[in-house]
Amino acid sequence: MKVPFDFDRFADLADEMVQMIPEKFFRRFNGDIRVLPEPCRDEQGFYILGEYFTDEFLGQWIAVYYGSFAACFRGEPPEVWKAELWTTLLHEIRHHLEDLAGIDDLVREDMAELAAWLRERS
Repeated sequence: MKVPFDFDRFADLADEMVQMIPEKFFRRFNGDIRVLPEPCRDEQGFYILGEYFTDEFLGQWIAVYYGSFAACFRGEPPEVWKAELWTTLLHEIRHHLEDLAGIDDLVREDMAELAAWLRERS
């Protein structure tokens, strides 16, 4: 099955989307948004589409994994990829905003969603 976007076009699309997000949401965001070619998986083998990082030396930055999108959405139309990329970017920016506010609601939501999914599968 084909993918609707090669890596370069996907990275360009991510850049275009980031430009649509108001700058105020990037307050104290001193890293960047990196689109990486490889997939990323967690300990259970789930594909991770994006991650928010805080690092003493690298600052706050976001990784978006093209390879994970290709694995999860191969054969899907461009609209699905665009919607998932937009959702992923907003999700990771929400992690940044919550980090600034000193809360972890989204982390808890992510963990509860994963736990519910694991319960359904067992």
